[in-house]
Amino acid sequence: MDHDLLISYLNSSSIVQHQIDSYNRFIHIGLQKIIEVQNIIEPGIADYAIKFTNIRLESPIAIEADGSTKRITPNEAITRNLTYSAPIYITYVPIISGIQKDINKEEIFIGELPVMVKSDLCTIHNMNAEQLQKTGEDPNDTGGYFIIKGTERVLIGIEDLAPNRITCTKEKKGVVAKVFSTTLNFRAKTSITRDEYGLYKIIFPTLSKSVDLILILKSLGFAEKQILNNLKDKEISNDMILNIDQSKVKNMNQQETIRELGKLSAPNQTQEYQIKRAENQIDLYLLPHLGTTPESRNEKAVYLITMAEKASLLAYKKTKEDDKDNYSNKRIKLAGDLMEELFNNSFKFFIKNIKYHIERTAARGRKLNIRSNINPDDLTGKILYSMGTGTWPNGQTGVSQVLERINFINSLSHLRRIKSPLAKKHPHFKARDVHGTHIGKICPSESPEGTEVGLTKYFALMAKVTTGIDNKLIENKLKELKLI
Repeated sequence: MDHDLLISYLNSSSIVQHQIDSYNRFIHIGLQKIIEVQNIIEPGIADYAIKFTNIRLESPIAIEADGSTKRITPNEAITRNLTYSAPIYITYVPIISGIQKDINKEEIFIGELPVMVKSDLCTIHNMNAEQLQKTGEDPNDTGGYFIIKGTERVLIGIEDLAPNRITCTKEKKGVVAKVFSTTLNFRAKTSITRDEYGLYKIIFPTLSKSVDLILILKSLGFAEKQILNNLKDKEISNDMILNIDQSKVKNMNQQETIRELGKLSAPNQTQEYQIKRAENQIDLYLLPHLGTTPESRNEKAVYLITMAEKASLLAYKKTKEDDKDNYSNKRIKLAGDLMEELFNNSFKFFIKNIKYHIERTAARGRKLNIRSNINPDDLTGKILYSMGTGTWPNGQTGVSQVLERINFINSLSHLRRIKSPLAKKHPHFKARDVHGTHIGKICPSESPEGTEVGLTKYFALMAKVTTGIDNKLIENKLKELKLI
């Protein structure tokens, strides 16, 4: 039997290209995105702030005993027990009395970022077989791993439910429509439950227990008529009419419903605090992927009505239940996504430290010098701790593993491993089964025996993983085509 197609594919594409593409996207797009989200440091000093503008990475280097630096290759990092990492430089501008002082713009070294072998930052990524042999590298090595203190480490792909997508399932308490609303800094689970009587309850972060959906919709500024007008299936409007009729807030205006939400969230507090708390809840913690400002309240209300409608359609058997094990409802977090999570968390910690040092310097009456208040070890140490132990900021363990080098095939297999976030102890029988949608994506035969069956998977040999695209680009294109 000929294997021309497979041979042609393997000759033209790296078997770990998905990991390399994901990391490249992180260094070219993800890093700058993190800086833009948290680019202003406002220490407790009157009329003074710092703004970060650009981030820049250089080639991997090693600092010698005499303080000099030199470019290194992966092979040298392994033989000398070094970390194969690139220096990170950031440009900052002081803001004094609200005025950006561009004349004082400066670039400063803030730490080091582990570099993936064969990525765009790697010193050997453009070398041919002859050049690789001269530098002591293996021409057949695929890359796709990191070198931390001389040890080769691989970031395991993490399987997760697709974010920002409504899934409807039948549960003991009724029909549940839920969405994992995800932004760069926050993941908020919002769910609407329709009970056997047709009443809707909603729960999202910061709420201690579920509340009446109409209360939230009216707090977002929707009157009864607007709620009913936004229902696409008119038969379902009976459910919504029942909910409006049964709601305690049916005769209240927006301000009164916000006050009511505040009373539930912060009982025994002042009225001003209750109103502020309720507004914060609906702006920051309810569906944050749609926006975190009062301007996005309209969109949030429409989205919640759509969720409620989906729950009713399933209850009336007009649609089928969503299958959590269907691979179209899942996403894989590859090396780039995991590094983005780690860097984002480490950068927050780094900013907090800068803020503290600046405030301490000002309190002692010393002259402010940003350079002396930045400690690069803060950022580097936090990143290397997670890379070295495999413990990620969200509490997941075993994310970073020592690359298995028992044989060449085993190494390739390890670089294509996927881990499920489900616990080994729980009997998730359905999650462990082979699903029809795995074909072409997940290898059905390669799976460890015992407790790990179905929780540790491997990519199929010719599976290709896309690195994803920014939702705003698609949204703008659809608006241009007048489709939304």
